[in-house]
Amino acid sequence: MRGHVRPPASREERSQALSKRRIILYPAATLRIHELSPEERAVYATLKPERLPQHVAIIMDGNGRWAGNRSLKRFLGHRQGAKSAQMVIDTASQIGLPWLTLYAFSLENNLRRPKSEVNFLMRLLRSYLESNIDRMMSNNVRIRYIGRTDELPIEVQNTMRYAEDTTARNTGTNVTLALNYGGRSELVDAFRSLATEMKHKHLSADQITEEDINRHLYTAHIPDPDLLIRTSGEMRISNFLMWQIAYSEIFFTERLWPDFRGIHLLEAIAAFQRRERRFGGLGERGETSDEAEQVKIAAR
Repeated sequence: MRGHVRPPASREERSQALSKRRIILYPAATLRIHELSPEERAVYATLKPERLPQHVAIIMDGNGRWAGNRSLKRFLGHRQGAKSAQMVIDTASQIGLPWLTLYAFSLENNLRRPKSEVNFLMRLLRSYLESNIDRMMSNNVRIRYIGRTDELPIEVQNTMRYAEDTTARNTGTNVTLALNYGGRSELVDAFRSLATEMKHKHLSADQITEEDINRHLYTAHIPDPDLLIRTSGEMRISNFLMWQIAYSEIFFTERLWPDFRGIHLLEAIAAFQRRERRFGGLGERGETSDEAEQVKIAAR
């Protein structure tokens, strides 16, 4: 028996669905704006809460260079980077950011970094999760993971599971750590899973839609990022969330990750709110990107 044929959504329908995606606003009582620093509150005051991105993803880059610039060993850069991650999570939870995804450890890191560095990163991950459980609970943060986490050391998996189970009932910011993650490997895993489903349900290739692929991604339970931040001045996505960032706004900063703080997250969100998202359609004035640029040039 062949499965039911679902007509694929048109580009216009997909664009409209993306642009009309409901932004989750936290009740004012759950926000902790008063906990922001005076400098952070000054930036937050310029934001429009109703236009807060639903999901921010960050490529945390520059730990090694931060250490090298100070003639320190690389592991000290990673340790400071872990502190930056927690400070950014603090700020995200205080402003009620619904979803935050941090690229913590790539598949390539696991395969290409020296074994001693990988072992240190695994110990750092365990220490980070164990020592920050109380802080996560205080922040009402829920921790999750994406990636081929079953390939990580069993003691690391046990600690990850403990942190996930402990924070499972929290209702604030959903923090996702990408661990042993690669965008291409995610697609391979998704296609393998989808192929198994197709065989079981007797589906043909022409019946597959984008939504079917979405269901088999690691991030099936997570909205696509509205904003992608990359630190350290590099301008590439490094095999991160390749499917999911199709319509994401991208913010690059020269700042190295160990120097990144909550105020810099707020500044990136402020830059995001100054942009006009079109999802392949027209701008508010009915202009395409090229037409808008011609208007700017003509006005000079």
